[in-house]
Amino acid sequence: MPLPRITHHGAVAGVTDSCHELHLPNGQSLLIDCGSFQGQDAEADGGLQVGVDRVAALVVTHVHIDHVGRIPALLAAGFRGPILCSEPSAKLLPLILEDAFRLAISRETHPVARYLRRLAAQIVAVPYGHWHSLPGSDGVRLRLQRAGHVLGSAYVECDVPAAGGDPHRVVFSGDLGPGDSPLLLGPHPPERADVLVLESTYGDRNHGGREHRQQRLEAVIDLALQDHGTLLIPAFTLGRTQDLLHDLGHILERKALAGQGGDADSPVAWPQLPVILDSPLASRITQAYQELSHYWNEAAQKGNQLQFPQLITVNSHEQHQTVVNYLASTLRPAIVIAGNGMCSSGRIVNYLKKMLRQPRHNLLFTGYQAKGTPGAVLKAAEGAEGFVAVELDGERYDVNARVHSVAGYSAHADQRGLVAFATGMGVAPRQVLLVHGDGAAKAALAERLGDALGSEVLIP
Repeated sequence: MPLPRITHHGAVAGVTDSCHELHLPNGQSLLIDCGSFQGQDAEADGGLQVGVDRVAALVVTHVHIDHVGRIPALLAAGFRGPILCSEPSAKLLPLILEDAFRLAISRETHPVARYLRRLAAQIVAVPYGHWHSLPGSDGVRLRLQRAGHVLGSAYVECDVPAAGGDPHRVVFSGDLGPGDSPLLLGPHPPERADVLVLESTYGDRNHGGREHRQQRLEAVIDLALQDHGTLLIPAFTLGRTQDLLHDLGHILERKALAGQGGDADSPVAWPQLPVILDSPLASRITQAYQELSHYWNEAAQKGNQLQFPQLITVNSHEQHQTVVNYLASTLRPAIVIAGNGMCSSGRIVNYLKKMLRQPRHNLLFTGYQAKGTPGAVLKAAEGAEGFVAVELDGERYDVNARVHSVAGYSAHADQRGLVAFATGMGVAPRQVLLVHGDGAAKAALAERLGDALGSEVLIP
């Protein structure tokens, strides 16, 4: 019996632009994610190549921009069907897409309000673990399960009717989490799958040292701020920022319990150290995280570490400019978390322009930087002594600031986690399709899964 056909409209040549179309027996289709291109992948962006008339529904696995960034184009092309997502994602998606609309299309009140009304009319919140029947699709149903990647993330189980037999089950992993998030419950493998569409971001490696990341973060802060500079942390507004705030809150609490700021020989006056969150969107998402704390894991719910007295939020552009100029011209140590995570745009760029040339400032990366982004260039400068420069908004900036990285913050499952997810079902899938990864990651994971499953493992 032939398996359902899937067309991949993205995430086959890299780790962004996730968009997969599941073709249904009645001629309709189900779209899983509709993400935008980032980094070098943006060069391959040929626009949205989806026949909107046949799309019965869009399913959003989570609200990172590389999974939802082309939704405005889908709406502009005439899509009027439901946008199905988890209950937390239903709250977060309008925040993400409103910000994207204001940046790319219009900041005017009426167009923004009209756009948000349109989104509200099409978003359908689907509880985790509940089957949802797709109206008018002759028996197609889907279920969302926790993926543990970011708040609201889900993998998708789709049952597609098959002639003369049981329905085919097609599982789209979305982005899977590592299973040991400080805030979220980890993913459990699906019951079964005939076809598994599996991400492969870290298909060729395993994460290390997650259990000691707070200590390493604390050590980097001590080192970075001993010369009275600013520690800049570029971070994505959803997921990474909240993980960092969680860890910083615990570090500050531990320092306070140790005696008004920690060791006497510490170069940092921790009780006076400001932690500046310079991202209006990250602030709004952090507030939403707190309102959705009942979706956190049990340990995280016992203490709210996303807010602490030293946390300062910067919202207006005028405040932002004032903070940038103040920190660049004074000897006041500070930690700044700002977007975007790959230093390609956003407020972090203004800090970099002012501070990269000064050796007393420091830059900390806590995750992957896509090829072709300024973040990738800057991260590669870690440990380099001079002769390093990066281009920002068309101008070359020498990098004299020190660059650091702390491992353990990846929100993706590693090779072990991906293999465990694929092999954790009662019966091995007939077919595995590897997406959302570079060539080396896919090839390594394909080899591991081929040995472990004995299934057909394909790289589209």
